[in-house]
Amino acid sequence: MARTDDEEFATFARASAPGLRRTAYLMCGDWDRAADITQEALIRVYVAWPRLDRGHGRHAYARRAAVNVAIDQVRKRSTSERPTVELVDAPVPDVSSQVLDRALLLTALAELPARQRACVVLRYYEDLSVETVARTLGCRPGTVKSQTARGLEALRAAYARHGGELRTPAPDVPAQAQEVLP
Repeated sequence: MARTDDEEFATFARASAPGLRRTAYLMCGDWDRAADITQEALIRVYVAWPRLDRGHGRHAYARRAAVNVAIDQVRKRSTSERPTVELVDAPVPDVSSQVLDRALLLTALAELPARQRACVVLRYYEDLSVETVARTLGCRPGTVKSQTARGLEALRAAYARHGGELRTPAPDVPAQAQEVLP
């Protein structure tokens, strides 16, 4: 790549990394693993950089790379490894006052299969359309709808098993006020 492309990529990476890391965190439930996922995703973006469309295409590719890396790690993960309620504090401001038991929600989210978790995270945290999620995950919109529905059902059941109860957000509340994580 030319020096200009390298500088352009560096600017893109600095701007995109925090959002990619938050998405990766929701996929894996661990800030350190999320940082690793983000780094691997940015490496994939760098390799593909010369052939990516400017603008939205680059962000979509980066998001898809982060989700794919997270799913790949789950597939490679040892079956003896289990998520825990203990979370590592991160130097990110906590704006989750709307959700009283964040650790409980993350534990329930971690119990979802990777594809369902990806659909729930991309649809409800990233606030992407069904079509965008389908393109991101390389599947059909119907698959996104069914995986999202199953994922939400499983999330509610897991959350209830751990003593919580998910409420359906009010339709007139802005998406930013409904965020569960930084």
